[in-house]
Amino acid sequence: MAKGNINVSVENIFPLIKKFLYSDHEIFLRELISNGTDATLKLKHIASIGESKSEYGNPFIEVKIDKEGKKLHIIDQGIGMTAEEVEKYINQVAFSGAEEFLDKYKDAAKDSGIIGHFGLGFYSAFMVAEKVEILTKSHNADAPAAHWVCDGSPEFTLEECDKQDRGTEIILHISEDSTEFLEEARISTLLQKYNKFMPIPIKFGTKEETLPLAEDAEEDATPEKITVDNFINNPSPAWTKQPTELEDKDYKSFYKELYPSQFEEPLFHIHLNVDYPFNLTGILYFPKMSQDMGIQKDKIQLYQNQVYVTDNVEGIVPEFLTMLRGVIDSPDIPLNVSRSYLQTDGAVKKISSYITRKVADKLKSLFNENREDFEKKWNDIKVVIEYGMLSEDKFFDKADAFTLYPTVDGKYYTYEELTNKIKENQTDKDGKLILLYTSNTDAQHTYIEAAKEKGYEVLLLDSPIISHLMQKLESTKENISFARVDADSVGNLIKKDETAISKLSEDESKTLEDLLKDVIPSEKFMVQLEALDSDAIPFMITQPEFMRRMKDMQASGGGGGMFGMGNMPEMYNLVVNTNSSLVSDILATEEKERKEQLITQSLDLACLSQGLLKGKELSDFIKRSYEMIK
Repeated sequence: MAKGNINVSVENIFPLIKKFLYSDHEIFLRELISNGTDATLKLKHIASIGESKSEYGNPFIEVKIDKEGKKLHIIDQGIGMTAEEVEKYINQVAFSGAEEFLDKYKDAAKDSGIIGHFGLGFYSAFMVAEKVEILTKSHNADAPAAHWVCDGSPEFTLEECDKQDRGTEIILHISEDSTEFLEEARISTLLQKYNKFMPIPIKFGTKEETLPLAEDAEEDATPEKITVDNFINNPSPAWTKQPTELEDKDYKSFYKELYPSQFEEPLFHIHLNVDYPFNLTGILYFPKMSQDMGIQKDKIQLYQNQVYVTDNVEGIVPEFLTMLRGVIDSPDIPLNVSRSYLQTDGAVKKISSYITRKVADKLKSLFNENREDFEKKWNDIKVVIEYGMLSEDKFFDKADAFTLYPTVDGKYYTYEELTNKIKENQTDKDGKLILLYTSNTDAQHTYIEAAKEKGYEVLLLDSPIISHLMQKLESTKENISFARVDADSVGNLIKKDETAISKLSEDESKTLEDLLKDVIPSEKFMVQLEALDSDAIPFMITQPEFMRRMKDMQASGGGGGMFGMGNMPEMYNLVVNTNSSLVSDILATEEKERKEQLITQSLDLACLSQGLLKGKELSDFIKRSYEMIK
């Protein structure tokens, strides 16, 4: 029997591992199963090139709980180790066996999928175990099996043992403070989380299966139940295959496998597959989007060679795509030693740029191949596209080819189509193209109809970040401006050279101004007298585009606060149509009380149309309305 001290660079690495190296103790199982996977894949490779006489067969990894003995077993049927290799790979902490193997076989083993990179994964076992044993037998049949034992100090024992089967068994003697890892439900949850798609089958206990009844079975026959091994993983998930091997139903089936509680099918998918200048595979899905972007995020799962790492893919996936779902797998993603967070690296930027380009290309092809279907899905994907246009300049440049601008009449235009259609009618006297829009067809119905009567196209732009996007479009596109239909009277939204003539004389206008000043609260409304069409609305409330947009941007987490908009009181314009018959009636009315009543009622009607009449003001309006129709 050999005794010795583990070769480490600090006096005792175990407290360091337990407290600092790994942020989450549960990942010990991921690391140990990853080691077993490495050992199996190594054997597969050397057997395929004739460097091992051992028959590869159909190996699997088994996880077993011995609750009574307070032990957890992880058993593989891989390459195994000799005593010398245990000494080298286990006792010399941070010397990675996988690293050395890949270096030796770097050409032939390029696609072997070996996971190990740091050589510290095995020692994560001591986060949950007070003692760890290794029973291992090399694929080299002539080498005796070895038994290594360590109790969490730098001291170990290493001796021969009578293990007959090729491979390695790791036995964890679970600590008193970690007995949760002796519970079947806890281990099952961890296996599902970290090892669901590992490339080697993983067995955990048994399960019951019901055999189908024979064709000639009697009607009341009871199906026979049998006990079978419970293999918990899918070693060949969809993203590991070529797109030519998969059909649409395969992608949808894999989506259900990833998100079993998600009942809605994804809108479409994007298969990622690149091997230069980095290795990356994956499948991204566009789900139906909610308006709450925060809830939508962190659904993409990051893997390294089919080992789950995290669902925080910030930095790898451009931020606007974190609202998608799916899987990204890359051995080239630089993680810290515990795989718990991303390291800054040039490769990460290249990966992020590739994903951006791939998504943009896919969206363009979907638009070109079936525009009608793309239009139907627009409302469910627009938030992602608009967010991408705001946050990624390269995506913004490509997005012109497939970004749609819907109208209130259900038509969809690209930017080029839209501007060509409206430039003749919606260019103002200064040569600027005005794009009219609404954010709520019901609340702004009156204003929409007034614009449509002028022959204007009104866009329906209602996403939570549209104000930010309009700012960007106005600063990057030439000579355009967006205006919401209720930002001003319809005649002022797109100013032409025409001069409107008021029916009122200067004296009548001054009298009207004084009347309005006495009734309209100046702290909330700026009164504007406008000579509009005689059949236009007499009293209309508008809010200047700039002020309303800044408030919208602040509400959606943008820069409105920079201009102090968040602290400003709500201010509106009250446009009074001097050509309306109601205004003439107000001026002709002799009783001052009646004049004021008509003005107040008209103001309340204008407020009601904008959803601004609430509380006591609404109650007073209803009471006054009934009195006026008695």
